[in-house]
Amino acid sequence: WTLTALPLFVLMGELLFRSRLAEQLFLSLAPWVRSLPGGLLHVNVIGCGVFSAVSGSSTATTATIGRMTLPRLRAAGCNDKLSVGSLAASGTFGLLVPPSGMLIVYAFLTETSIIKLFAAGIIPAVLMMTMFSGYIIVASLLSKDAPQPKEPALPLFNKLALTRHFLPMMFLIVALMTAMYRGWATATEAAALGVLGALVLLAQSGALNLRTIIDATGAAVRTSVMILFVLAGASYLSVAIGLTGLPNDLVKVVADSGLGPYALIAILTLLYVILGLFLDGLSMIVLTASTVIPMVSAAGFDPVWFGIYVVIVVEMSLITPPVGLNLFVLQSISGIDSMRVAKAALPFFFMMILSVIVLVIWPEIALILPNAL
Repeated sequence: WTLTALPLFVLMGELLFRSRLAEQLFLSLAPWVRSLPGGLLHVNVIGCGVFSAVSGSSTATTATIGRMTLPRLRAAGCNDKLSVGSLAASGTFGLLVPPSGMLIVYAFLTETSIIKLFAAGIIPAVLMMTMFSGYIIVASLLSKDAPQPKEPALPLFNKLALTRHFLPMMFLIVALMTAMYRGWATATEAAALGVLGALVLLAQSGALNLRTIIDATGAAVRTSVMILFVLAGASYLSVAIGLTGLPNDLVKVVADSGLGPYALIAILTLLYVILGLFLDGLSMIVLTASTVIPMVSAAGFDPVWFGIYVVIVVEMSLITPPVGLNLFVLQSISGIDSMRVAKAALPFFFMMILSVIVLVIWPEIALILPNAL
């Protein structure tokens, strides 16, 4: 029953994906960030963060925001390296920002509360967005060819007027999250309400028609069936590995090795970074959950905290060659070779490493909201 929320949230994202949301986001955000060092580059970060809340897919977020911002960034004279690098990294927010499909999968595999995982992902996502924007500001200040704003700053009233473009979508997301966190609706009920809300927003934007519904439903079915088949295999694998006694043996080995909690996390981070060179994020979580979860539980880590940690580490796989999906998405829409995109995203990769370190040192960042529920 837990998994019924997954196809509904996927359908909500597919419906909103076919609206004019990305264009409205750009129109709303651009006036607010234009005067900052880096200017419109911040739209990549904030836009991906906001769009992830309705998409739930990193590749869809990267493609949609990229098609909208890259032509405008190039027209404004922004550095191509910072443009594609920030977009590749910010597109990974789709795995972390609720309602994240990856967090739903983790909740199913570990029998952890979906609502608590959604709450736990909010502050780390904001932290990563802040770090990415901070890097853009520093890099732009140090760059000699940083673009200067070509348009005069808009009055505050005009900025607020433009913000109306994406207020309905933000209201939908806040309403769904509030309903779940306050206990008014389960994750599945909230997802069903989200689908209804997405249909209303499509109707308001004039994009609601039979073809849109058919396309969105077909895409949602394909995505959901793929994930559910993977999870069916994961369930079989988990039971089979449990019968071998391997998880208990690994827990015993870790306990006997004298490894401290921080050493264990360091080893797991290295393991996931290496796996990310060859596997997609879903496969990484599915293949390792049955063996890793007993170890981290024995080491005293909170399963909700570990879910956020592992999703952030898995995000790195989207921007690491040779199989980083976001690299190929950007290659197709920017015309820049995927290896050059990976090089451009490297500073943001280190920002992700830094965010993991911060999360390990101060686990309350992820746990303060779930503990308040």
